[in-house]
Amino acid sequence: MTTKTKGELTEGIILAALLRCGYSVALPFGDNQRYDLIVDDGKRLLRAQCKTGQLRKGRINFKTVSMNGRSGVRRSYHGQADIFLVYCPDNEKVYRIPVRLSGRSMLTLRIAPLGRGASPSAINWARRFD
Repeated sequence: MTTKTKGELTEGIILAALLRCGYSVALPFGDNQRYDLIVDDGKRLLRAQCKTGQLRKGRINFKTVSMNGRSGVRRSYHGQADIFLVYCPDNEKVYRIPVRLSGRSMLTLRIAPLGRGASPSAINWARRFD
């Protein structure tokens, strides 16, 4: 499966999940926007960037930047999208994460318990963003 096909599948699954939850969703015309969907939660319109998460060692990881294929330049979504909607095929869940929480290039959501001696204070627990 190509990266583009995987992204389109993720967007479709997220769109269906939003509609099942009763949200209104709009699709921006063309593919030149820095967001994939516009979500109406009844109070405001949110620009949503859809991402595919990968489950590895008890954590869901996803990229919080886009990369230009020609130049290799990475671009943040800060100020250009409001939320990430992340679909994880491994557990078939969708997570909603504010873009303001994202770091430089990757964000991790923890789903498995921590080992002994680990500090839970800096952990992004996935259940918080279900």
